[in-house]
Amino acid sequence: MPFPEFDPVLIHLGPLPIRWYALAYVAGIVLGWWYASRLARTERLWPANRSPVNGPQLDDMVLWATLGIILGGRLGYALFYSPNLLGQIFTGDSLGERLEILQLWTGGMSFHGGFLGVVAALFLYARRQQISALSLGDLIAPVVPLGLMFGRIANFINGELWGRETTVPWAVRFCNQKIMDTLGYCPAGDVPRHPSQLYEAGLEGLLLFIILSLAVWKWKMLKRPGFVMGLFLLGYGLARAALENVRQPDAGLDNLPMGLTMGMILSIPMMLAGAALIWRALKKPALTE
Repeated sequence: MPFPEFDPVLIHLGPLPIRWYALAYVAGIVLGWWYASRLARTERLWPANRSPVNGPQLDDMVLWATLGIILGGRLGYALFYSPNLLGQIFTGDSLGERLEILQLWTGGMSFHGGFLGVVAALFLYARRQQISALSLGDLIAPVVPLGLMFGRIANFINGELWGRETTVPWAVRFCNQKIMDTLGYCPAGDVPRHPSQLYEAGLEGLLLFIILSLAVWKWKMLKRPGFVMGLFLLGYGLARAALENVRQPDAGLDNLPMGLTMGMILSIPMMLAGAALIWRALKKPALTE
């Protein structure tokens, strides 16, 4: 299957390019904000029928979480996948090279780094507002798959984070004239590959969103603090680790011990933490009063 002639830039507003990748972040944050607001307003879902946050607190929390996503995602990418970005801060030949780590528009974000950034931001905000950190995690977890779904679709449009070579009928050749004109060559080559970005959009995004929605609305698991957050961690970790088998490893990280990939290694702590949170939540009685 040939790769469509996608343009990573939706439109130019004068000298400012509006990219699909940036719009995916905006859509994920705005839609997630709306969904989190709906969850927070539905007090019957929460322990003692009381929401952990009010409207102004939720608005502030979204700002903190957004900063955590951006800073954590970029720093995580530099730390886990491109250590040379960190080195350039001290060894770059020009100011532009030294500040490249701040150039978000050039691409390079790590979900695991963004996740850690959000965890740090929510923990600090919970302490500042004297709110249960577990309840905040339970509020944010169900909305994250929405952002993941939009982000993975944007990865597909950008023709990045492609899968391994394959012969399945729906394989995609991630090469088109737009990529050739921009880069002068096709980084993925002219071979059929798994559209792993779409697999991730489906599993880490849509399917995980459905599972968490069932946990929230049907099984009433918000009344067990930590369960929904644990379910997200375990579900994401399992989906990501499984799909790493069809996703092309990052350059320079394709010979890790025991056939593991960086995505698998970073997902293992998430799965363990998720299982521990689920076990802890189920061990205690549901807080219905």
